[in-house]
Amino acid sequence: MAARPADRPPPGRAERRRLPLAAAPGAVARSREFTRGALRAWGWLPGADARTRTAAEDVLLMTGELVTNACQHAAGPYALELTRHGPLLRVEVRDADARPPALRLHREPARPGGHGLLVVDRLSAAWGSEPVAGGGKTVWLEVVRPPAEP
Repeated sequence: MAARPADRPPPGRAERRRLPLAAAPGAVARSREFTRGALRAWGWLPGADARTRTAAEDVLLMTGELVTNACQHAAGPYALELTRHGPLLRVEVRDADARPPALRLHREPARPGGHGLLVVDRLSAAWGSEPVAGGGKTVWLEVVRPPAEP
């Protein structure tokens, strides 16, 4: 199954944060804390309304899934990049393996694991992967911040 395509980002200035991960232990935990800090700085946490807090928790879960996949299937990630462009948040995880991720729709229910991309597919607005010049790939997802509750 192909990844869902992304819409064009909204006009305006983008804000980026990058975390190098090469040869660093605890990549998943470090990535989640880095993402939590960015979400806090960008107003998604902690004082946001319930829908935004839920979306932020989904972002933390999905970031962990992308980094875990890079650890399990690509000998580890080497960078995490977060880009905020208005209400659009893009999470990118880069690794050195050129093979694109594969969404497993038919898996053995009794076996653990294999749900990461399914979670990303269901919770993100869009996701996919792109080759990186010189080898490797970027696996990305996008989430749109929900409008404030009335």
